[in-house]
Amino acid sequence: MKRLRLIFLTPAAALLAGLFVAPLAILAVYTVLTRGAYGGVSAPFTVENWMRLADPLYLAIVWRSFVVAGVSTAICVVLGFPLALFIARSGARKNLYLALVMLPFWTSFLVRTYAWMFLLRDTGLINTMLLAMGVISEPLPLLYNWGAVIVGLVYGYLPFLVLPLFATLERMDPALVEASADLGAGPWQTVWRVILPLSAPGLRAGAILVFIPCLGAYLTPDLLGGGKTILIGTLIQNQFTSARDWPFGSAVALGLMGLVMVLLWLHARRGGEPLV
Repeated sequence: MKRLRLIFLTPAAALLAGLFVAPLAILAVYTVLTRGAYGGVSAPFTVENWMRLADPLYLAIVWRSFVVAGVSTAICVVLGFPLALFIARSGARKNLYLALVMLPFWTSFLVRTYAWMFLLRDTGLINTMLLAMGVISEPLPLLYNWGAVIVGLVYGYLPFLVLPLFATLERMDPALVEASADLGAGPWQTVWRVILPLSAPGLRAGAILVFIPCLGAYLTPDLLGGGKTILIGTLIQNQFTSARDWPFGSAVALGLMGLVMVLLWLHARRGGEPLV
């Protein structure tokens, strides 16, 4: 049985080694090399790329990325918890509502981001409707700012919070809610003191699933921010393209991955639910 298991696991292990381990090893080597005169990498070996991460300019970008990811995650929690609770208590229509939550995944993320650009621009649907109703006298600056970036992140990653939270709430024993009501607790007390603590594992899992991609996002800040919003993902993309500083870009990428691994480790230590 062990030999048979090894035979079946070997192709998957080889695929993971070729597509994940090998590229990460190349990035790790790049981080201690020097930027080439015309891009690429060259000798000698150096730790300067790692030391540059302590530069206040890049620390400010890291802090900004954490703030944007944290705000986006908080908004997703506020919006996603009532939605997940509603779906979990929807009875026969539960599958329909879950399908509606997952419906955006049927369209490319890039296409959906461009759709938000058409909605938020000066001549977009929102400004056009507000002007037609006389609410405003000139178009609002809804695009190419931090608000647009956060809206795009919340829209794109809200389902990643709803789905694991729904899975936790669905497994909750309804008798606990009934017992809370029998003991005199009102609806808000029941949510705060019974439902919310019992759903904490799913809430943590969903928050991490939202926070991590928001932290490393570059497509949404680049398109909805109009190049005015520089986050970690944008910084990495710029280092590998326009700046052609592959060693420093590799160091930033591996540093970001290290932060993500710490978050996953903390989640596992707290006995959180599996993320997949």
